[in-house]
Amino acid sequence: MTKEDVVAAIEAKKSAPAAAKPAASAATAPVVAAGDRVEKRVPMTRLRAKVAERLVEAQSSMAMLTTFNEVNMKPIMDLRAKYKDMFEKKHNGVRLGFMSFFVKAATEALKRQPGVNASIDGNDIVYHGYQDVGVAVSSDRGLVVPVLRNAEHMSLAEIESGINEFGKKAKAGKLTIEEMTGGTFTISNGGVFGSLLSTPIVNPPQTAILGDAQNPGAPYGR
Repeated sequence: MTKEDVVAAIEAKKSAPAAAKPAASAATAPVVAAGDRVEKRVPMTRLRAKVAERLVEAQSSMAMLTTFNEVNMKPIMDLRAKYKDMFEKKHNGVRLGFMSFFVKAATEALKRQPGVNASIDGNDIVYHGYQDVGVAVSSDRGLVVPVLRNAEHMSLAEIESGINEFGKKAKAGKLTIEEMTGGTFTISNGGVFGSLLSTPIVNPPQTAILGDAQNPGAPYGR
């Protein structure tokens, strides 16, 4: 090999086109073969962990009984269909849903059955002369139960507006501790998830909880 050969080889390398570099995304993107068993681990939020702790505590410390009752919702459905547009217009966009009817029915029933509106405090049963109704709301952070204070004095519009506001705060993570404590009775609406039957867990120290569900295709609620 002569000097001329080395110089010629260097010149030829300089004049050759540069090889195309692979795209960065192609080099860094993870390749997942079809059929791979992918797992994702996400830490549980403090709220979700606390809710789970309270529900397990309720199951282990309370003697719970679930009873199912079927109610004809046809009159309420007809009433809602007739007045929902007028209701929304009169109350500045607040929609007339079923939850306000459930809350009003519950408050009337609690007046007649004060034991269901009671709380357990040690060896005592505390009977409340007011109805602070907790409404279970699902959020990305977990299940929360904000409370409608003195629900027995609220109108249908006030109940719907309050629940709607709670829903917005739950999604934004802005519910306060004060808004989620002190309820005397709870309503959980599993029907929004397509549930036909459910057995909700009592929210201690309350003595009872109502779980309602609408039967699709039939004018009945449970």
